[in-house]
Amino acid sequence: MDQDSLRKEILEKVKQFASLRKEEKFIPGKTKIPYAGRIYDYEEMVALVDSSLDFWLTTGRYAEEFERKFADFFGLKFCSLTNSGSSANLLALTALTSNAFGEKRLKPGDKVITAAAGFPTTVNPIFQNNLVPVFVDVELGTYNAIPEQIEGAAEKGAKAIMLAHTLGNPFDLDAIMKIAKKHDLWVIEDCCDAVGSKFDGKHVGSFGHVATASFYPAHTITMGEGGAVLTSDPLIRKEIESFRDWGRACFCPPGKDNTCKKRFGWKLGELPFGYDHKYIYSNIGYNLKLTDMQAAIGVAQLGKLESFIEKRKSNFAFYLKELKDHEAHLLLPTKHPKADPSPFGFPITVRDNAGFTKNQLVEHLESKGIATRMLFGGNLTKQPAYIGKKFDRVGQLDNSDTIMNDTFWIGVYPGLSREMLEFISKTFHDFVQNK
Repeated sequence: MDQDSLRKEILEKVKQFASLRKEEKFIPGKTKIPYAGRIYDYEEMVALVDSSLDFWLTTGRYAEEFERKFADFFGLKFCSLTNSGSSANLLALTALTSNAFGEKRLKPGDKVITAAAGFPTTVNPIFQNNLVPVFVDVELGTYNAIPEQIEGAAEKGAKAIMLAHTLGNPFDLDAIMKIAKKHDLWVIEDCCDAVGSKFDGKHVGSFGHVATASFYPAHTITMGEGGAVLTSDPLIRKEIESFRDWGRACFCPPGKDNTCKKRFGWKLGELPFGYDHKYIYSNIGYNLKLTDMQAAIGVAQLGKLESFIEKRKSNFAFYLKELKDHEAHLLLPTKHPKADPSPFGFPITVRDNAGFTKNQLVEHLESKGIATRMLFGGNLTKQPAYIGKKFDRVGQLDNSDTIMNDTFWIGVYPGLSREMLEFISKTFHDFVQNK
């Protein structure tokens, strides 16, 4: 039997193996209902094994396919895969510190506007690059940065804006891109929770200079671990990949030589003429690549992306309808009129006069097996990691404090069955009525 025939037989066996996987029967109140999770079938398992049979352990054919298709999905020219969404955020901001951008490059001490309420890896790259975060408050309901505060921070000399579309809910891109254009600011869109979200009919991530995505199992599609940085600017893309790939000047893909056709014809830095371009370093970089096996899973997931988005929207709409009767007690999520979210979660803020606390409601839900999550780090300025660090803020960040104290979210991921959704709804109804 030749290799091609044997490969075909192996992959058919993998498909058969995958078909034996059985779903756990849902028992209300006993079966754990997660806030998120991986959704996959035989296609992901076949792709993973197919890639492993190549034994091409770094990025290869599947990574190239994924990068091309994912960039097309966003309507952008370039996608650079990396090992996590957090690394994607690090690369997106770090790329803009490169000398390649001349006077526009971000330099130590420059200020970067970001939201006080969110996930830390939107903010950490600012500290990691010796830049200064300027924290602005967020709106309750959308949980996105307040544009007026961004304008105020921009007027005081900030050089960039780095914001996440919170829980997949697009921030006000009309207002923020107008501010960025007026003050000539870099814009980095953290879309790790927002793949598939749109604003005014365009995918988020396609407005700013550079965007990021995450493929952690909780996100819209998964590779297990993995992330991506997206842009249509060829220079930004070049610097992203340099920082990702050890800081090298060479842009040959793994396993390839002499893409530039003058591998031994460069004179850079203080190196001698003709020094091997594969070992010339233009940036102080990292190794943040991923494996082709991860990318293979991602390619299979891309075929399900649109259905995942629609199911998330449907689950979100179910909660919005079912919990509407409790708006006197619970602040339900809102969105910008032009926003079309691909939701990551369903955020809820317990009102001051609700008659119960967030903690009481969360404890009740968890006691019934319904997983909840905080809105990430709450007011990040109060996290232990940032105590004593240099940062600025706009105002008192009152809404971020409210989020820290009174806000949580529940899942909308496609693995939630109708039976699960109805049980979650009933659990909310029973709790509020009993209070």
